[in-house]
Amino acid sequence: MISVSMKNVSKSFGDNKVLKNVTFETRVGEIFGMLGPSGAGKTTIINILTKQFSADSGECHVSANSDEIGLMLEHDGLWGSLSALDNLIVFKDIYKIPHKRTLEALESVGLGKAKKTIVDQLSKGMRQRLVLARATLHKPKILFLDEPTSALDPVTARGIYELIYKLRDGGTTIFLTTHNMEEATNLCDRVVMLHNGTIIEQGPPKEICERFNATKTVSDLESVFIQLTGGGLK
Repeated sequence: MISVSMKNVSKSFGDNKVLKNVTFETRVGEIFGMLGPSGAGKTTIINILTKQFSADSGECHVSANSDEIGLMLEHDGLWGSLSALDNLIVFKDIYKIPHKRTLEALESVGLGKAKKTIVDQLSKGMRQRLVLARATLHKPKILFLDEPTSALDPVTARGIYELIYKLRDGGTTIFLTTHNMEEATNLCDRVVMLHNGTIIEQGPPKEICERFNATKTVSDLESVFIQLTGGGLK
């Protein structure tokens, strides 16, 4: 069953054509990766799918209502002067869900003991986990994650990965943007490679690597990207 799809979607900002006839689809209950360097158009795609922007042309489909979608974007939007728990209570009231769910969400990301800690006192990794708790507070059908482990140390990133796996195993479709090829290879069921607003390759990471690697082993996806574009992902 299709969860999210785009067909021939284009988007320009002034003279800058950010997306060019983008076509892809994600399946229910998978971790889907959108790969590309900064400026490739990844965030614009999320903004269109979540109706923050409109496409200039093409068709979009998201098999969830707005209150069934979770968002974890580049800017965390947390209130620094409030506690971790109070940040979630604000959204608990918006979604009209039981208070106990805020406590469950904090526990799920390992922040149960930090619930009364002021956000400005949290580490970068703890803030990321709090944002993930907020994004999943209402148990969304589809979760959009925009560079969720950017600037995190490897140990903290692995904790985020474990949470993503749990969400996927619970039936949530995960739509992930990243320029971390190791992350994409290990985490995603399928990926799309985006370059200058155009999709240049897509499929399961292993199959993509095998198509471009003469030894037929699972190599670094970045080498594939370099073969296709002549440049890296940073």
